[in-house]
Amino acid sequence: MVDGTAGAISAGLAGGASVRRRRNAELRLKAYGITAILVAGLALFSLLGSILYQAWGAVKENYLTIPVTLEAERIDPDGTGDPGVILRGGFGTLTKDALKTLFPDVTDRSAKRELYDIVSSGAPFELAEMVASNTELVGQTVNFRFLASDVADLYLKGSFGGLREVETRGLVSVFVNGGEAVISSSVNDFASLVSEVKNLLIEDAKRLRIQAARQNNAVRVFERRVSSAAGDQELTEAERSRDAAAARRDGLIQEAEDLEARAKTVLGSERLDRDNRSILMRAADGWLKITEIDATHAEGKVIVAPSSDLENSPDWSLFITDLPEASRKVSDTQIVAIEQLKASGAVESVFNWRFFSSGDSREPELAGIWGAVVGSFWTMLVTFLLAFPVGVAAAIYLEEFAPRNQFTDLIEVNINNLAAVPSIIFGLLGLAVFLGVFGVPRSAPLAGGIVLALMTLPTIIIAARAAIKAVPPSIREAALGVGASRMQTTFHHVLPLAMPGILTGTIIGMAQALGETAPLIMVGMVAFIVDVPSGITDSATVLPVQVFRWSDFPERAFEAKTGAAIVVLMLFLVAMNLLAIVLRRRFERRW
Repeated sequence: MVDGTAGAISAGLAGGASVRRRRNAELRLKAYGITAILVAGLALFSLLGSILYQAWGAVKENYLTIPVTLEAERIDPDGTGDPGVILRGGFGTLTKDALKTLFPDVTDRSAKRELYDIVSSGAPFELAEMVASNTELVGQTVNFRFLASDVADLYLKGSFGGLREVETRGLVSVFVNGGEAVISSSVNDFASLVSEVKNLLIEDAKRLRIQAARQNNAVRVFERRVSSAAGDQELTEAERSRDAAAARRDGLIQEAEDLEARAKTVLGSERLDRDNRSILMRAADGWLKITEIDATHAEGKVIVAPSSDLENSPDWSLFITDLPEASRKVSDTQIVAIEQLKASGAVESVFNWRFFSSGDSREPELAGIWGAVVGSFWTMLVTFLLAFPVGVAAAIYLEEFAPRNQFTDLIEVNINNLAAVPSIIFGLLGLAVFLGVFGVPRSAPLAGGIVLALMTLPTIIIAARAAIKAVPPSIREAALGVGASRMQTTFHHVLPLAMPGILTGTIIGMAQALGETAPLIMVGMVAFIVDVPSGITDSATVLPVQVFRWSDFPERAFEAKTGAAIVVLMLFLVAMNLLAIVLRRRFERRW
């Protein structure tokens, strides 16, 4: 009896331990699942966050309001008032003259080019269109909103850093001689700037030494290649690479030592160049760029001359940039011009409707996605008109009429295999057959639509067959029982009931086609297209290809355009998938 009780207790303990192990295993499985969901959600959130952050820069665009004199002898010398003649006028020259009038002290040739670059190259054409539509403006001076260039726009959005104001305590005296200025302060207002400049020199020297260390690693790698070279040619190439890396390393070390030597000097002035943070000074109504500085005195270059020399004036401010001039696209002359216009209320930031209403352009501030959107519409229209009827007809035949034999089994296997073929293969097919043999227009939505239709067909056929198969056999039997033919049963009863599932599969296949890039690149839809296509045979591009092209452009302003185009493409894809879900839930029947 005692042995039986002990055995029962032992069995109960063993059973309890087994239950605990199962519960622990279940808890671990749940924890793994929750962790996987959290990781996936974090990755998705990071992806969407980075895209939205990148796209935010394209939400707004900036305009610079500048008075421009519409000289009749420049734009309508004969006084005809003909809009065609006015459109051919010298509005580019008028724009430059307007900027020179605002900033007469910018006389250096390179500085004037920089000044002209704060306005978009397309802005004079917009001015011409405005005057051509209002010919009575000829001969007048008007305040025109010029679209800011990509450089000016990025600076206004903070992409190149900003101006940080430095505290000043004393009175300033400024004496201008031509394009140069001598500046003195009643107290040591420049001392903190000298100290900051020297600290920045030390930081730059550290950066150069890090780069020199990387080059030294390259020297070691090439040394190993020299010692293991198999032939004279390989030895010569390895020695050349080693010597080049060593020269770059020594040059970087020398630059770092020069900067450190400059930073260690306690007395004397510090000369500022393009590799230093720029120090800009606003003196009353003028702007100066500091070129040499010590504790109490400075020398500078005049960008905007004060109306008169200042002596012991409190009306001045000092600013330092976040980046050296050599490390940013916007120059000091452009910064001063933009800040001067901003101070006068001539800078306006508005929602960037142009991005959604204009076609592509080489200039980032003028580029839009409307041409790509219209190209995507025509391409998807061709894809749908080809893939939907052919795919549904194939599914109906295979599911309702085709005999079950080896031939139909082979067709089914090939359809399933085609659904897994890489999309670029379809692009190669389109390039070789449709463009090369049948002469379909290159870069046209017709070519892209045919290729995408071939790629989408397997998806539509598989989805349509599944939807047709899901219709209960009793529907067919009832229709046949009352005398309907096989054709009537299929098209009057089975197909309408299967249509929600067919449409859902079609929309999903179309959404997949909308996001494809590789096959369209193969048929030439990667070309630079400015005009908005008006038909399926016009040259065009599509949204995914537009994203691909912009991401490859060197101009920094295209980064925001790329992000915004990705957001628009994602919205289209989400809308199409939501439509598929709505159709499925709206028309779905449970049998």
